[in-house]
Amino acid sequence: MDHHPYRAGTGASRLPATAGLGLKLQHAEEILTTRPSLGFVEIHAENFMVDGGPRHHYLSRIREHYALSVHGVGLSLGGMDPLDEDHLARLARLVQRYQPEAVSEHLAWAGHGGRFLNDLLPLPYTPASLQRLCDHIDRVQQVLGRPIMLENPATYVRFSKSSLMEADFIREAVRRSGCGLLLDVNNVYVTAVNHRLDAQDYIAALPLDQVGEVHLAGFDEQADDSGAALLIDHHGSPVAEPVWALYQGLLERTGPLPTLLERDNNVPALNELLAETGHIHRLLHEADHHASNKEHRHA
Repeated sequence: MDHHPYRAGTGASRLPATAGLGLKLQHAEEILTTRPSLGFVEIHAENFMVDGGPRHHYLSRIREHYALSVHGVGLSLGGMDPLDEDHLARLARLVQRYQPEAVSEHLAWAGHGGRFLNDLLPLPYTPASLQRLCDHIDRVQQVLGRPIMLENPATYVRFSKSSLMEADFIREAVRRSGCGLLLDVNNVYVTAVNHRLDAQDYIAALPLDQVGEVHLAGFDEQADDSGAALLIDHHGSPVAEPVWALYQGLLERTGPLPTLLERDNNVPALNELLAETGHIHRLLHEADHHASNKEHRHA
């Protein structure tokens, strides 16, 4: 496996501070043949909760050359039900098998009353839901024997009973549980537009020293009943210009961070995705150069 400098500041991630790509089976053979300049690949955990088959065949080979991030979508960390221990055990076996540099899950719920809803749903930001979330994160970290990262959501509704702002809720969850933060910049932008928030203020309120990975993706623009813009996090288009700008501003605050390009719908040819990861590489290089110059000025 190639050696890369690892991001300092969070024990939840040992990913290199370079560009990564979500692994899609249709690209696996080409990735093995051409070995593109990627720091890491990311998989959705639930797609690999089987013992064998083509997915594991390719991932085992790709893992020899790239760092790995395992991203879960089904644990329902924010749900009212107890965690699904069978699901958690399958995740633990996957993590044990591949020893990834990072493991992450969403700030969301996906099931209730024993029924899985196949969606990432929002939760009210209250002291009770915060405690339940932290208890669930603690259980996951106990079973895995390692800290995980929590991803900020893209939301379309807000609960009237919420007593905490989303960024404050996330910051407190990270502090209490000791988990890291997976900062999805597209989700920040989607949420900010949908709820008329300032995206830069939102990011500034997060625990940026605990960011172990960044996600970038595309959104779909629709309209609500009043005709106002409603953005949908659909991962089916290139990263939009305002999201690139928000990401560049983030790097000016933090320096280089492990950054994943997500594309889960309308997935194009690998070379199109590599054009976007190439742009990530350039922005990371600029951020590294900026940070170096800043250090020299203060030396």
